[in-house]
Formats: sequence, C-alpha cells, structure tokens
Amino acid sequence: MKPATKIPFIEILFSKFFFHRDPMRSRCFHRLPTILVAFGILACLGSDAVAQEQRARPPKFDADEVSRVFFADPAAAFRGERPSLANLRDAGAEKVMAQAEAAADESSGGGAKWGNLVSPLSLEDEIKRIKLRYDSVITTPGAFNGGGYQDARLNLTVLATLFAVVSDHKEDVRWKSDAHTARDVMARTARNSAAGSTQVYNEAKLRKADLQDLVSGAGITATQKSEKLNEWHMIADRSPLMEYAEQLLDTLGDHTRDATTTQDNLDAVKREAELLAMLGEVLVQEGMDDYDDPDYAELSRAMTKSSSGVVSAIERQDWDGVRASVGDVSQSCAACHEQYR
Repeated sequence: MKPATKIPFIEILFSKFFFHRDPMRSRCFHRLPTILVAFGILACLGSDAVAQEQRARPPKFDADEVSRVFFADPAAAFRGERPSLANLRDAGAEKVMAQAEAAADESSGGGAKWGNLVSPLSLEDEIKRIKLRYDSVITTPGAFNGGGYQDARLNLTVLATLFAVVSDHKEDVRWKSDAHTARDVMARTARNSAAGSTQVYNEAKLRKADLQDLVSGAGITATQKSEKLNEWHMIADRSPLMEYAEQLLDTLGDHTRDATTTQDNLDAVKREAELLAMLGEVLVQEGMDDYDDPDYAELSRAMTKSSSGVVSAIERQDWDGVRASVGDVSQSCAACHEQYR
C-alpha cells in the first residue's frame, strides 16, 4: 500500500469551492476574498514573530571603556552655574530687544548713528551758512560760466549731503519734512554743474530760490516723488566732500590754536568737529567710492573717531585734549589723502 500523500490546505480549499457545483458552496465562493485576507494577516503576524525571534541581542559594553566617553552623571558635564529657565527667558528677551532695536535703526536709515555724531543745531547752522555762501556764487551767467559753477557744485553737494543726514536724523531737525525733496534737487543740480552754461545757471538760480523758501519757512514744492532711502551714489561725489572736509579742518585748526582761541570760538569748534565726524561716516556709506575698501573705511572712520574726540574734550573742558584731537584729525585726513581723492 502506498503512503498517504499530504495535500496542502489551500489546494483542498480551492477544490472545494471551484470544482463543486453545489449551490451552497457556490455562495461560499463569494466569501473567498475575506478568507484570503485573513490568511494574509496571519502570515504577516507569523513572520513578525519569527523576525523578533531572530533579532540580534543587545550589545554589551565594557564599563571602563564607556566611562572614558560618557559622563556617569549628566550634571558633571556642566561648568559653572547651571542655567535656569528664568535665565534662559531673560536672555531670550534681551536678544529679541536687541534685534528689534537693530531693525528699527536699519529701517530709520541709521538715525541713531547720525544723532550720535552731529547735533540738530550744527546741521541747521551749517545749512544756513552754506546757503549764504551759495547766494554769493549765483550772481550772473558770466561769473557762473567763468568758474562759479565749480563753487556751486561744491556748495550744492554739501547741501545735498546735509539734507540727507537731516532726513535720517533721529531727532526733530528743522526742515526735516522737506529734507528728501531738498536732498534730491540739490544733488541733481550739483551733478549738472560739472560745467558752466546758461541752462545750468538758470537751474542753479532755482536752487537759490528754493533755499530762500526753506529758510523763510515756505518749504519746497516737489516736482516728483522723492525716495525716503538715501542712495548715496546719487547724492554726493567724494571729491567735493573731501574738499569740504579740508575747508572745515583748516577753520578748525585756526579756531583751536590755543586754549583762549578755542574758548572764544567754542560753538564753531564744536560744529566743525561734528561735521567732520559726520563726513567720515558719509564717506563709507554704501554707494560711495571705495566704501567697501577695508583700508579706506579704516582711515575714514579714524577721522570720525578723532573728530568726536574733539567734542568729548570740549565737554570735559580739556583744552589741551581739544588740540590733541584736532591733531589726530589732521593726521587721519593726511593719511587718507595720500591714497584716495
């Protein structure tokens, strides 16, 4: 007798349902998908159980070797006082405040920076002084075309720079509401004054009238919308500003020959020093010539630092310190002029 052959269960299942015509079994055929799904689930569970049985054993480490890599107590990893939640919150608040102050300063165009270098009074007095000097230049077309246009260009460049600083200043400076418009019209005529002509002279006369309106309180009527942001490459050229710095330094030197002279010209000394400090910062603004040259920036900011030192010495009533700081300004200017113009 032959041994009995084992028939797989799934084969029996199919023979029962596929090859019999019994109506009852035929109805059971429709349950076949459900049965197959159930078998699939059982098969997966079985395979997971096998996989778990075959999983690798957890590693064992030598305690001596581990102690050289890991701390037995996490507290031993900290040096000094452990940070507390309150300290972390305070540090986070300080960081947020610092970021907010930096963003506010950036959005205002650096108003705090100008406020620390030059006072509203110095700006107002200098605008009025340059206005009078400009009036003396704009007289006749012949005088303007014969060389007066060069003086006009210098004065208009200085005025455009002063109005740009006024527009960004953190304090309430006179003419601040008209500063953007004044900046743009002065800068445009300064660029056009590179050569003399009747047309440029007529334009320069309009600027003379604008300045008179400003000083009298009438303001300037804008012919086109002015941008609030200072685009320094459109405002001033370096050469006229350096010439202006030399003029300020010469006058500052005359006003600080000795302690008595310094005290007799105290207001003028303070104004001239503040304007020189302002110019040192203007010359390294984005868009100015060589603003991204590290050596140039260092020389320019040295002038700013020395000029601010003059003001600090005045506040201390240190007249020898005033003279010494003026000497430092002269050295920084000379060093810069040797390499840049």
